[in-house]
Amino acid sequence: LFRGWQSELTSGLFTNLLNNFLLACGRRQLKKTRIVGGEDARSEKWPWQASLQMGAHGHVCGASVISNRWLVSAAHCFLDSHSVRYEEIILNRVAVRSIIRIIVHPQYDQAISDYDIALLEMETPVLFSELVQPICLPSTSRVFLYGTVCYVTGWGAIKENSMFISWIYFLQVSRVRMINQSVCNKLYDDLITSRMLCAGNLNGGVDACQGDSGGPLACTGKGNRWYLAGIVSWGEGCARRNRPGVYTRVTALYDWIRRNTN
Repeated sequence: LFRGWQSELTSGLFTNLLNNFLLACGRRQLKKTRIVGGEDARSEKWPWQASLQMGAHGHVCGASVISNRWLVSAAHCFLDSHSVRYEEIILNRVAVRSIIRIIVHPQYDQAISDYDIALLEMETPVLFSELVQPICLPSTSRVFLYGTVCYVTGWGAIKENSMFISWIYFLQVSRVRMINQSVCNKLYDDLITSRMLCAGNLNGGVDACQGDSGGPLACTGKGNRWYLAGIVSWGEGCARRNRPGVYTRVTALYDWIRRNTN
């Protein structure tokens, strides 16, 4: 089969096409420009952010674009009996797509929020633009060092127990730092598994909150490309002292994502 492509490989055309495809993720607009402790964000700076809509309730969970047909979110967004009503995903206010398939990780454990990940297949592919772009998936070998600055975005509540704000106008962004796994595990009484990571501020004041679930924890890598380090999963309250946000660790589930999205 591959011998038929020999001339293209020799000329470099196939290689160039492959490189262009691989380099397409993790780019964003660099124009100047609620999450608890966050600030209003220019949505084009976070073009992989998506909003999961449920009928009259509007925005319920976040998700991240990872290809022209697939998004990734949190498994716990799809557990109740109303999951079938998650009919639309809105991509940065400019594209609306129907969801035709939801794949929840088979090992998802609701009791401890382990393997908290789900894949969403859109009915029709999305055309990428400056407003809609996929975020890069970090391979299993990528390491995000403790102390690394990352960003969490979403349309959720801006304080604990508050109502969601108007999602269509106020995408929120907060700057957080990766927290040492053993430190976080101690703070949460050994509930942090190898499929989880922690990020935030141990002094409190900055965190994801209700409605941000399933959204991205994005970190930069080489070439100023953005990688999906985590998926908003759980925590104790919102922005409390010594209670950082807990995220699904994408590197631990990279192979599963690739297998199920072809």
